[in-house]
Amino acid sequence: MTPDLMEEGAQRVAKLRGPDHGSTTESGGREAGYGRIGTPGEVDVTHGRILYLEDVSVSFDGFKAINKLSLDIAPGELRCIIGPNGAGKTTMMDIITGKTRPDSGTVFFGSTIDLLRHKEADIAQLGIGRKFQKPTVFEHLTVFENLELALKTDKGVRRSMFFKLDSTQSDRLAEILETIHLSDSVSRMAGNLSHGQKQWLEIGMLLMQDPKLLLLDEPVAGMTDEETARTAELFLTLKGKHSLMVVEHDMSFIRTISEIVTVLCDGSVLAQGTLDEVQADERVIEVYLGR
Repeated sequence: MTPDLMEEGAQRVAKLRGPDHGSTTESGGREAGYGRIGTPGEVDVTHGRILYLEDVSVSFDGFKAINKLSLDIAPGELRCIIGPNGAGKTTMMDIITGKTRPDSGTVFFGSTIDLLRHKEADIAQLGIGRKFQKPTVFEHLTVFENLELALKTDKGVRRSMFFKLDSTQSDRLAEILETIHLSDSVSRMAGNLSHGQKQWLEIGMLLMQDPKLLLLDEPVAGMTDEETARTAELFLTLKGKHSLMVVEHDMSFIRTISEIVTVLCDGSVLAQGTLDEVQADERVIEVYLGR
């Protein structure tokens, strides 16, 4: 992200907040506001970026997990993130979602929302959904009930079970069932689904909340070849409607879904380009093959 773009974002926020609200972020980043959204569910992407990080660093007990990391993602883009173990992939997602606070740097969602000003629960409400590697679904509920509950997370489990969907919500649920390949399993208990189907269900639960950005950690790990292929179809369907950041090790899967691949190493960007380009990069070869 260029300094000019960051400066424009800071100026835009300053105008929104007024002259008496200037301050520096706790993380040491640029002056920025709390990023209140004018219309619920909308994110300002006038600068052409749904997410950008600049010079982000964080250390744990002297270990530099993230080291001056800078990257950005465009609206509707599907970006794959690869790198060896310990490269900082999970920590980066932790920072984006508010689970970890960086020591320094800037993290923006759209042009005006400074994520370092928000708590983890608030960030989820802003439109960023995260899926961890292991699926987390309510196994004692049906597929339908899982999706229904995800739509009404603000009501609590007990109240949600007695709250009826309106016609618009029902149509939305049916659409997502079709998208995640579970229309024929709507009445099945989630605990009886295959591993891949549970992964799809959890993605569907995120989609029920209409996220603008999805962070997906090794989504095809443990899947069969058929499930992996159908997951690729799912992600390509979501691309354009949502922005996706996918951390993955399966290179065949990455080749199918992603145009741009970012390689992390030692907490910063080592290389970026098409999969063929990064695989041919001598620095990447050295990191992966040790030569």
